Amino acid sequence: MSTTSSRPPNPGGLRTPSKGPGTDNRRGGRPALLLVALLGTQFMALLDTFIVSTALPTMRAELDASGAGLQLVAAGYTIAYAVFLVTGARLGGLIGHRRVWIGGLALFTAASLACGLAADTGQLIGFRLVQGAGAALLIPQVLSLIQRNFTGEARARVLGAYSAVLALGAVSGLVVGGVLVGADLFGLAWRPAFLVNVPIGAVLLLLGLRVLPHDGGDRSARGLDLPGLALLGAAVCLLTVPLVLGHETGWPTWTWVGLTASAVVFGAFLAYESRLAGRGGAPLVSPRVLRIPGMGRAAFGIAVAMAVNAGFVFAAALHVQDGLGYGALHAGLLFAPTALAFGLAGLTWQRWPARLQAVLVPAGFALAGLSTAVCGLLWREGEDGGLLLLPALVGLGAGLSCAFSPVLAGALATVRREDAPDASGLLVTVTQLGQVLGVSAFGTLFLSQRTTTGAAGSANGWWWCSLVLAFVSLLGAAAHLVRARR
Repeated sequence: MSTTSSRPPNPGGLRTPSKGPGTDNRRGGRPALLLVALLGTQFMALLDTFIVSTALPTMRAELDASGAGLQLVAAGYTIAYAVFLVTGARLGGLIGHRRVWIGGLALFTAASLACGLAADTGQLIGFRLVQGAGAALLIPQVLSLIQRNFTGEARARVLGAYSAVLALGAVSGLVVGGVLVGADLFGLAWRPAFLVNVPIGAVLLLLGLRVLPHDGGDRSARGLDLPGLALLGAAVCLLTVPLVLGHETGWPTWTWVGLTASAVVFGAFLAYESRLAGRGGAPLVSPRVLRIPGMGRAAFGIAVAMAVNAGFVFAAALHVQDGLGYGALHAGLLFAPTALAFGLAGLTWQRWPARLQAVLVPAGFALAGLSTAVCGLLWREGEDGGLLLLPALVGLGAGLSCAFSPVLAGALATVRREDAPDASGLLVTVTQLGQVLGVSAFGTLFLSQRTTTGAAGSANGWWWCSLVLAFVSLLGAAAHLVRARR
């Protein structure tokens, strides 16, 4: 039965799903347990990210960390994640998604243990980089295995659950992080924020060994594009490291040289990848994926949504804890409505009227921008925000979900089975690059505009940060509004 005749317009602006031979790879076995293993690893990676957000002020006190050190703790994970994601996706296609999933989970779990035992900020940053590399091997396999093992309406439902897990991981990370840090278990302060991953990772590893399907990978495929990986890694580092360290070091010449060089290296990366594909080589991302209509717009929308989300959480968590004096648990509970609204919208948007779905993405970005601006106004004078804060936080979560979930679903719906590793790697890389830029750029903006450490100075930093967050959200709305009108 056709899946396109009765469906509403694709809100991401992408073509309808391909249902030709080879698009799906439905298998027997235990799909429910497989889904638990896959979404469980996605949940754990998100749990780690948001737990760390609530633990940052405690790390500052316990480790005497600088603002740049805190940003590197938060962003170092996502820098390594972003740099190695495409490679992780490609490795899954080459040697088998099951093998890479298991290896990535084992590395992530071991690095989490090392983070929890770190003696100083330098060690913690180093282990966070290793943890990000493990996640880069692990997480691309989630979307690839979903593509290969679920089809049709089942896949649509699974992708809805995937979006909900993004929110559930955020909620759990904020709340659990607040509980663990606030409880100061065994006098460990912030360390349980990392150690909690160890038992979760061990259970998921045992489950995955039982239920993940065996696949030998594509042994006829070419090897890894190591020069492309080196260029991409250099470009990401040249962009993010100056952004993270610039404020703390007074923006010396090397930071501006690095930012300029990042654009040059990104250009060199794109040129090299194009030449490699022209010679019949195997670039990091298949040209077929890049040529899918609407994929570029989808990547831009995903990057904007994740940058706004990560920038908001990082800056707002510092403001309410350092500026307003909230404890870790209070701060975690404060942002829970945002994540819950994100999850609810992600689970239900496919049931909404077709006319609404046609403009869902630009409307979501616009709602996120408005909500961020309202949060900026409510916290501008160093106050707690009052009764209007709750609807603003809910609006932010719902808006970001309406901007993110349809775009992700639409992008993946266009991808055939053989391109699933490349598409998964591309979209998850864009997701993580958005988070890296959100933490580094908006974190730097907040810290540079925070005039004092009290409520008033912190509120000034938050006000300027909220204005730019709202502006970036409106850019996302404008980019997708053009497509919606067409």
